[in-house]
Amino acid sequence: MKLSAEEFRQLKHKNITLLGMSGVGKTYLSNMLGKAGWFHYSGDYRIGKHYLNDEILNNIKQQIMEIPFVRDLLESDSITIENNITIDHLKPISTFLGKLGNPELGGLPLDEYKRRQNLHRESEIQAMTEVPDFIAKARAEGFDHFINDAGGSLCEMDDDHMYGVLEQHTIFLYLKATEAEEQVLIDRAAASPKPMYHREEYLDEQLALYLADRGLEYIALIEPDDFVRWMFPRLFNSRLPRYQGLADKYGYTVGTTELHQVRDDKDFVELIADVISADQAGEH
Repeated sequence: MKLSAEEFRQLKHKNITLLGMSGVGKTYLSNMLGKAGWFHYSGDYRIGKHYLNDEILNNIKQQIMEIPFVRDLLESDSITIENNITIDHLKPISTFLGKLGNPELGGLPLDEYKRRQNLHRESEIQAMTEVPDFIAKARAEGFDHFINDAGGSLCEMDDDHMYGVLEQHTIFLYLKATEAEEQVLIDRAAASPKPMYHREEYLDEQLALYLADRGLEYIALIEPDDFVRWMFPRLFNSRLPRYQGLADKYGYTVGTTELHQVRDDKDFVELIADVISADQAGEH
């Protein structure tokens, strides 16, 4: 959604979609705005709590059924397993996505890994196309403004219909990290490798390079954490132009340096207005 700074200020209902890598500050900002009376919609929470809930629970049950004592309790309905995912704690999603590689080290075979990746993609697209419904729900519940805390993989969906729905109902805002902050995210991923989503064609391309680089013939020989460490900076850098492309086409870009100066929702609104003005003046 493109509009003038004054048009934005005058909007009775402001709806924003945040873009950017996980860890750049989307959820922190969304939580701050939520405390100020905005409706906080978390795409990842919706994915984990609704679309992937059964898959997440089945995955957990399969793991713990290997423990005879717990298996007996589950099979006799003596205990139940629940998915206690929250907006601030999304670990059940990453646990379900898993890591590729040696099963003895907790890795997944390629076909199962891709199945889970595809389920995540379908769920993210569905969660994002639901945004207009949740905007309507927010209005009915008395919320004037809406913040869509989108997942870091939104730029990889390549779904024009979904992007069109979001563009029609929200303003895209790309939170662009500084080079120093980008390095912090890369170093953090290296220190604590976490599962991640990537487009299938990109995965196939990078996997072939990784196997050649490591001199491995089979997926089952991959050390899962090593693959994540090798893959993350490449994935990170491949996403940056995709975020920028979405911002240029559908919305605006704000640097995290400016974002760190935001202390409340009024600051946030003025920052977006300034960004819109700079965009119109060709200063971005």
